[in-house]
Amino acid sequence: MAPDYRGRLLEYTREHAVLRGDFTLASGARAAFFFDMKMVTLSAEGSYLVGKVIYDMLKGVDVAAVGGLTMGADPIVTAVSIVSYIEGRPIPAFIERSAVKDHGTMKMIEGYVPAKGMPVLIVEDVITKGGATLKAIGIAEDAGCRVAKVIALLDRHAGGSDEVRRRGYDFSAILHADAEGNIKLA
Repeated sequence: MAPDYRGRLLEYTREHAVLRGDFTLASGARAAFFFDMKMVTLSAEGSYLVGKVIYDMLKGVDVAAVGGLTMGADPIVTAVSIVSYIEGRPIPAFIERSAVKDHGTMKMIEGYVPAKGMPVLIVEDVITKGGATLKAIGIAEDAGCRVAKVIALLDRHAGGSDEVRRRGYDFSAILHADAEGNIKLA
């Protein structure tokens, strides 16, 4: 019997990433709970689970690279790239800056940049209103990439995933949160 990576990722996230209190989200909204997904993506087990689950979601999806906006996407793109190598289908990674640096190469995208028109996967740790996800999509498209798929680890269901889909992108989330901060598998 194959291991249940998705179920273990849900369990691991519930154990390590759900915080209760008073939080201001990146979108500016206030919330009584916060999902600190870096407690998952920056741990050894969590990182592997994230990479494996996303890699498995890419079966039948043609992507030349995986990328996303720094900082939330950084450990995710690395995990997916490493798992893809282990699985025998290497997918290189790239990280998008939120702004062009003013020194050195002054690149907006670090790492592997696919050739113009190549399909890419954009990843995000948590999607709320969708601002960071849409920015990541825009950066990839400005570089000439075609966004073939968008995956978030967790969807807060605050309008972001709906907006990404409304704009015509193939969006999936691994985990979903309800209004009380409870999470479940998609």
